Amino acid sequence: MSEQVKYLLNESDIPKQWYNIVADSPIPLTPVLNPQTKELITPEFLGVLFPKSLIMQEVSTDRYIDIPQEVRDIYRLWRPTPLVRARRLEKLLDTPAHIYYKNEGASISGSHKCNTAVAQAYYNKIDGTHALTTETGAGQWGSALAMAGSFFDLSVEVYMVNVSYYQKPYRRIIMQTFGAEIYPSPTDRTDYGKALLAENPQMDGSLGIAISEAVEMAVKSGGKKKYALGSVLNHVLLHQTVIGQECLKQMDMADEYPDVVIGCVGGGSNFSGIALPFLRENLISGKTTRLVAVEPEATPSFTQGLYAFDYGDTAMTAPIVKMCTLGHDFIPAPIHAGGLRYHGMAPLLSGLYKGGLIDAVCVPQLGTFEAAIQFASTEGIIPAPESAHAIRAVIDEALDAREKGEERVILFNLSGHGLLDLSAYDAYLSGELIDDKLHVDKNEIKKSLPQVNF
Repeated sequence: MSEQVKYLLNESDIPKQWYNIVADSPIPLTPVLNPQTKELITPEFLGVLFPKSLIMQEVSTDRYIDIPQEVRDIYRLWRPTPLVRARRLEKLLDTPAHIYYKNEGASISGSHKCNTAVAQAYYNKIDGTHALTTETGAGQWGSALAMAGSFFDLSVEVYMVNVSYYQKPYRRIIMQTFGAEIYPSPTDRTDYGKALLAENPQMDGSLGIAISEAVEMAVKSGGKKKYALGSVLNHVLLHQTVIGQECLKQMDMADEYPDVVIGCVGGGSNFSGIALPFLRENLISGKTTRLVAVEPEATPSFTQGLYAFDYGDTAMTAPIVKMCTLGHDFIPAPIHAGGLRYHGMAPLLSGLYKGGLIDAVCVPQLGTFEAAIQFASTEGIIPAPESAHAIRAVIDEALDAREKGEERVILFNLSGHGLLDLSAYDAYLSGELIDDKLHVDKNEIKKSLPQVNF
């Protein structure tokens, strides 16, 4: 076995197409409903929020969708990203497992989010959009979209979850550097934000609330602004599949194939990016790779939520979709993995999970930071708190392989670096963090769900 550590592709290896799992999945897409009428959503409704080209991708059943050359040219600024064998971590764990990670933190915004940010900015630009609204949790998505907006001369307005706005000040500065306007959500700029602040001026906020504000601003703009989303929707998951497609080539270079692929999940974008091309191989080529999504104990939408129709936002203005949900009015604990604090999961992934094609586990906050420290001390990279959830599951998997004396190939997505999350590490090292384990009452969730006839 080669002692090689890094597996590097050339620019010519950047995928020329995004892969659409819908073409090969045995799980049919579920309906998307209008939040007001609770009937099937119309293109006219979606057109208020999204450009036509992205709506077409959202409902596409084509197996592959060409990546525009202008998008691929920008991808060349950071793609292909490295695949790395974590030999020093393997040695620390004394495991027979082989651990590989795809380093999406090597991107120009520090996370996987720019894979879809550039694509969404491009399609908005060619469809005549001049301004975008969006939400962000930890700030990785907001940073990526602000950057992409600057590339395509689009103004960007970001509603950042209030607790993260103050926990992650440097990501806010990155967005401002790229010319974006940032507001701590809930704000006094929207009707919904004003109503929430009247009830609780010190509200931590949530991604669901921030989505509501961004959607409201887009809807009220009279067509001047469109809305961009960093996860959950089909077209977002589609754009991320450049990750797994590169991994397939790189694992071939390593002369190995993963027994398990792991990624953290909040809405599902980075997990989808690495896992869906391998799911294709399971479905088409008879491979048996386990695909494991890792979520926080504080927001266990896969492992404890209901699979039901729910609103995509707290104000009940975003489309109703069928997903694993904790309820649209769920307010999560202020954990430092801000990008994983969403109440629901991508409908596409939710269907795959309920269909038994992917697995999910939830892990505690303290355990994720313990794993992050082990990874940093061996591999030299401080991971984002979101990515640390995947690392926790990877270490548990490697220790299980050691206990059973099994060789096992583990691949995971290091979805972002944590150099702008050092306040979280400071809190952990100072003993200030706690485990916020959610105890879900499914009957309470049911009470908040919309009544639909689908």
